[in-house]
Order: sequence, then structure tokens, then C-alpha cells
Amino acid sequence: MTSLTHLNENGEAHMVDVGGKTETEREARAEAVVKMLPETLKMIVEGKHKKGDVFAVVRIAGIQAAKKCWDLIPLCHPLMLTSIKLHIEPIESASKVRIETVCKVAGKTGVEMEALTAASVAALTLYDMCKAVDKGMVIEQVRLLEKQGGKSGRWQVEG
Repeated sequence: MTSLTHLNENGEAHMVDVGGKTETEREARAEAVVKMLPETLKMIVEGKHKKGDVFAVVRIAGIQAAKKCWDLIPLCHPLMLTSIKLHIEPIESASKVRIETVCKVAGKTGVEMEALTAASVAALTLYDMCKAVDKGMVIEQVRLLEKQGGKSGRWQVEG
């Protein structure tokens, strides 16, 4: 196992110096899954929510979150993201919504946190928009699916 990069030799938190790293194309994929009542999902899919197009707001929230990741997570570097995409998939048979995010950058540090932040905030926005009709919604998971680029190369979740 490698050591934690955000701690210095005295165990103090610090921002990693990436100045000497080579710029590479980097990409990360993450997902969030939100479980809800079947009636809630039906209302969203059919566009009958009083607040409007839920998935459009969720997508914009995820994009904004990725762009502001450095402002939310203390030791993240500000990145000039080249692409942020959200795919929102209603899974009616399981009464769930799956949100997949993909973030890209040509830079000196990875975009895993941006993809995870986008997925997290998108799921929270979905909850916020629908909490009046379904307070029991559950954000079941937020996880990294894949990252590529940089010194460590490619990593993908198993299964």
C-alpha cells in the first residue's frame, strides 16, 4: 500500500505539489444510485413534477459540482476540466435512478474527486427536488467506477 499523499512527514494535512508532474489526458467515471418509491420515479419520468424537469436540474447540478470540486474539498486542486458528462438512467424495475458521471482533463492531477463530487451532488439534488413527495429516498451508493491517465495508469472497479 502506498502512503497518504495529503499528509507531510509530520502528519499534517497539505496540498500535494503537482508542479513537477507531466500533463496527461485523464478521465474518471463515477456513479450514484438513488432508490425511491415507484410513484416518485413514475412522476419524474413522466415529467409531472411541479418543480419541472427533475433530470435537467440534476444534470446541471452535477456539472456545477464538478466545476466547484476544488472549492468544496479542501485539498483538491482547481482543474480546467475539458469535459463533464452526466448520464441519468431511470431503472423502473428496481425503482432507482442511476447517475453516471464522466470528467476529463489534460492536467497534472486526476479527476476522480470531480467525478465523485458530480455524482454526489447530482444525487443530493434529486433527493432535494423530490423530498416533498418521498422523504424515504435512499442514496444507496456513490463510488468510483474507473480512472485513467497519469503515472498510475488505468484502474477499474471489479465486477
